Amino acid sequence: SFRGIRSEPSRLRRSILIGLRVLAGALLLTLLLEPGIELRAETRVRARVALLLDTSRSMRFPASTEGTTRAEEMLRWLKSHLGELSALASRFQVDVYGFDKELAPQDPQKLASAPDLRAAGDLLAQGPSTDLVGALTAASSAGTGGRPLAGVIVASDGADNAELSEGMTGAAASELDKLRAPVFALPIGAQAVKDLAIEKVVVDDFAFVRTQVVIDVTVTARGFPSTDVPLVVRREGQIVAQKTVRVGSGTERVQAKLSFIPDRTGKFAFQVAAPVYEGEALAQNNSRSFVLKVIRDRVRVVLVVGRPSWDVRFLRQLLKRDPNVDLISFFILRTPGDDTRSSQDELSLIPFPTQEIFQEQLKTFDLVIFQDFGNRPWYHLQQYLDGIGEYVRDGGALAVVGGDQAFSASDFDGTAIADVLPAQLLPPTAPSVDETPAQAHLTDAGKRHPVTELVSGAAANETAWSRLPRLPGLNTLGAVRDGAQALLTAQDGRPILVVGEAGRGRTLALTTDASWYWSFVAAGQEQGPRAYETFWHSAIRWLVRDPALTPMRLTAERTTYEPGGDPPALDAHVRGSDYGAAGGAQLRATLSSADDPVQRPAGTAVAGQDGTARLVLPQLSPGAYKAVVTARRPDGGEIGQAEEAFVVAPAGAESSNRLRKRRTASSSTSATDSIPCPSTIRSASRWVSGRRGPSGTSGASWSRSAASRGRNGRFAGAGDMRSYHDAT
Repeated sequence: SFRGIRSEPSRLRRSILIGLRVLAGALLLTLLLEPGIELRAETRVRARVALLLDTSRSMRFPASTEGTTRAEEMLRWLKSHLGELSALASRFQVDVYGFDKELAPQDPQKLASAPDLRAAGDLLAQGPSTDLVGALTAASSAGTGGRPLAGVIVASDGADNAELSEGMTGAAASELDKLRAPVFALPIGAQAVKDLAIEKVVVDDFAFVRTQVVIDVTVTARGFPSTDVPLVVRREGQIVAQKTVRVGSGTERVQAKLSFIPDRTGKFAFQVAAPVYEGEALAQNNSRSFVLKVIRDRVRVVLVVGRPSWDVRFLRQLLKRDPNVDLISFFILRTPGDDTRSSQDELSLIPFPTQEIFQEQLKTFDLVIFQDFGNRPWYHLQQYLDGIGEYVRDGGALAVVGGDQAFSASDFDGTAIADVLPAQLLPPTAPSVDETPAQAHLTDAGKRHPVTELVSGAAANETAWSRLPRLPGLNTLGAVRDGAQALLTAQDGRPILVVGEAGRGRTLALTTDASWYWSFVAAGQEQGPRAYETFWHSAIRWLVRDPALTPMRLTAERTTYEPGGDPPALDAHVRGSDYGAAGGAQLRATLSSADDPVQRPAGTAVAGQDGTARLVLPQLSPGAYKAVVTARRPDGGEIGQAEEAFVVAPAGAESSNRLRKRRTASSSTSATDSIPCPSTIRSASRWVSGRRGPSGTSGASWSRSAASRGRNGRFAGAGDMRSYHDAT
């Protein structure tokens, strides 16, 4: 014990005993710590240098006025610097990648040895977009074996359309800082190329008819002095909007707004274009095309009435209750007893705005309804009749409803109005009204036509019409015109309802002023007003060409097609005049573009038994196109037409942003024209130390292993089994 040691008389003996006890305690502590020896083997690992070659589509564009492409210039640079690249590979692992939207390995020897560098460059430059930040980030983590990144060389035109599209942002700078390696840029393409481009066009996918459409246009200019540039918007060759913007004098990007008001519904091909100036590197980027679908917000109807009646009241109330109808109605109260030499101002509290309706505002209406209205001398309509006929042929709709002043009593015979009606008018000398009661019966055409479908099912629909009240009389009509159809007739064959087409418009003739019987009288017979409301709603939808009621539908497989990719394809569904499947219909397609309205043949097809057909169009150059498909019966009679629009354009922004962006590259890199020498790149290699094997005093766990000094003098602990050391 310690007390025993103190009683030991010999000082030497006492020191030896104390030393032995301390040594025993140290040995015991060593055994408790379970020491071990770690043997390390260290090898020299070369760092990586990444060479990134831009393979986006913008590299196909001219690098200078000499005509060489950017991709060709890049491959020439690669070929002339293979020796320097080999010298760099003696100290670094050199990885070569192509980049656009993604990163892909490339063989520099194969690229540089191509017999035709221009063709090889065009084949290489296929990427849909350019993402510089994404490429640099992917290159930093693309190495294997934990090799550190010593530097990056980027050969690109700098036309980034991802994170750097608007310049160096905070997020992009943060990503580049994470590289912790120098980046060297090789700008491709001449800096002083002169070029004007429509970089971006922003417009809604659809618009409302008669409502202003605003188009946001971005124009970029390089190498221009201060210049006024006229911008135009064309719809199938017709200029609908234009504006002049000033570019140059340091202004590379200009924003402009152009607007127009569409006057009809449908899908249309548009083009925004600027002039091509002498000396421009590219002419193709001076225009951009798009497709706009114009729809109706509400159906705009003008109702012109020659004399108030119950029929007028019921129809007017029906139209006013419909939230989808914007109704304007006028009642003409002048009679033959009025002094025709007096002006309207003297005979009307509110003069009838004849010129405003039938000339100035006519094209703003979707449908014109003449109800018990005729061409009386005191109406002063003669000078406007040709305009009404032209309105119908241009796509308008006209419905004529019977009455004492209608049809043969209307004095429209021999005018443009009579020419567009679906049936001929009798001369004024013929009786205008037959007061024999008439029960409406469906014709064969009426059994399939959407206007006369009151309920679903052929038998139920025919029963519904047979139960409706009889009409007290009918106006007289002449023969039904070729191509028109009588949908309802009386029991003796007199026409009640006739429909037809005139040019691109549609017309309807209803030879009674008692259709209100199908509402009021039917309600008294406990049938309700549903038949009357359904009939008129269907008639209006058919007249204004509601897509659900057209005999032919045409749909493009896609709205945008790639140049040189799959050819545009159209799917057609054709129904005959009876609205049944038009099997065997002959289809003929024509094409026009936004800048060329001439319709050119584009293909033919034959509809199957189900009335469907597919038309594959030829390969087309970039632009917006409108296809018109005409369907004819096997005997040559026309069934109808349908239209569709689509765009042929490269995907992404590569085709619109074709100027080399030196600032994009220089803002995050160092410019170079040669392979950087190793002295400008950080350490060419690193020592990698790794555990080779354990040696311990026991087979216990290594969790408390002691560290031994490595060859470079550092200690490696249990959590530091692999470390990097800069070589000197």
